[in-house]
Amino acid sequence: MVETTNGDLRNNALDTFPKLLLNNAARYGEEHAMREKEFGIWQAWTWHDLSENVQDLAYGLADLGFARGDKIAIIGDNRPRLYGAMCAVQALGGVPVPMYQDAAATELAFVVEHAEVRFAIGEDQEQVDKLLEIKNACPRLEIIVYIDSRGVGKYQQDFLHSYASVQASGRKRREREPAFLREEIAAGKGSDTAIILYTSGTTGTPKGVMLSHDNILITARNAVERDGLRQDDEVLAYLPMAWVGDNIFSFGQSYVAGFCVNCPESSATVMYDLREVGPTYFFAPPAIYENLLTNVMIRMEDASTLKRNLFHKFLDVAKRVGSRMLDGKSVSLKDRLLYMLGEIVIYGPLKNTLGFSRIRIAYTAGEAIGPDIFDFYRSLGINIKQLYGQTESAVFVAMQPDGEIKPDTVGTLAPQVDIKIAENGEVMYRGPGVFQSYYKNPEATAETKTADGWVHTGDAGFFDQDGHLKIIDRAKDVGKLNDGCIFAPKYIENKLKFFP
Repeated sequence: MVETTNGDLRNNALDTFPKLLLNNAARYGEEHAMREKEFGIWQAWTWHDLSENVQDLAYGLADLGFARGDKIAIIGDNRPRLYGAMCAVQALGGVPVPMYQDAAATELAFVVEHAEVRFAIGEDQEQVDKLLEIKNACPRLEIIVYIDSRGVGKYQQDFLHSYASVQASGRKRREREPAFLREEIAAGKGSDTAIILYTSGTTGTPKGVMLSHDNILITARNAVERDGLRQDDEVLAYLPMAWVGDNIFSFGQSYVAGFCVNCPESSATVMYDLREVGPTYFFAPPAIYENLLTNVMIRMEDASTLKRNLFHKFLDVAKRVGSRMLDGKSVSLKDRLLYMLGEIVIYGPLKNTLGFSRIRIAYTAGEAIGPDIFDFYRSLGINIKQLYGQTESAVFVAMQPDGEIKPDTVGTLAPQVDIKIAENGEVMYRGPGVFQSYYKNPEATAETKTADGWVHTGDAGFFDQDGHLKIIDRAKDVGKLNDGCIFAPKYIENKLKFFP
């Protein structure tokens, strides 16, 4: 087993994803970098395997004419080859533009055209068909690469290439020009654009958020250090690759800490695969935690009277002392013994059923999570915490530190992040994760980011007496009463929503 902490966390020379990959391949070698479940069997990729896969693909893309500054669309479920494709593109100085796999063809067309995409990699026939549908409307799109050949092999277009064939041609060029890719990787800088992530567009036209390698990797390093993430941690990559969180949890932090990323077989098998993997590091929006708890409660109502009574008896014990024990606070010997018994009889089997047996750190964000739901998981000994962030911040703006967990706050400042509250109550921040700009949209960039790097979140909030940030509403919806007090409708709605 290699060391469980990455001694290269603060190596400033490792300032891009491709440089980190080469370092991890040399350092971790045959340790698992990724796993993918296919046909019911988990297939492992070592760091050496991943590095070889990425280099072959990068050479193959270069052979097809991909050049520094080019953009490539990445469309599909969470797959090692698609994560590898992002790094291969970055190795050549290009920019990946991951897209939501369930997006309609018209939605893809806007992003492909706006981002000036020349190449695209689709997972399967579904994604290839959508790309073919929009190709005439996107004249810059020249090359389409597919991973799964089922249903696509009969297609005759000369601009279609299989992932395997691109890698095969890449291996030949690699033999001819062994120094080419190393030189391309060495030319990359932390300030280079690493990725463009498009916002959902729910409040207008989608905007392309440009994040540099520094934005993602410095933020990832800071969070890895703060939470003590290790090389032997494991995550389940099940959220969209087009979402900024996946680029931090499943890509940036994995490359920084060297831990293993597990890709489920399909969206339909995520919960089953979660139980098989038993991740140690986990993120889910509040709705997933709520649905899991609802299913537990429904099953317990159908259980025998004995099981149901035991469950509620020990759940009362957990509610009384579980969170205190998790935070390292003192409890009586009697309660500690009761909790240990509950761990054997109830808590342990329940966590195993959920796939949460090994979790050291879990996060939630996006919407307010009910205090009862939050406390339920913490009472079982699951270290669930809240964070606050945006695509424009490379996720982390505020995060809850261990031992200082409050259900109604999003924690203290993330490392190297500054926060101020504007006169209208709006939360503003600056830090290493602040995005470069919105692609081809200087007006929106100027509206969101000030000249000295402060970002308008659009959210209203305040700090409590312990320095924890509370988000109360959208800033535009916050009003003031005659006496000057702030009135936040959503904050009140959430209080009523979760009121017993």
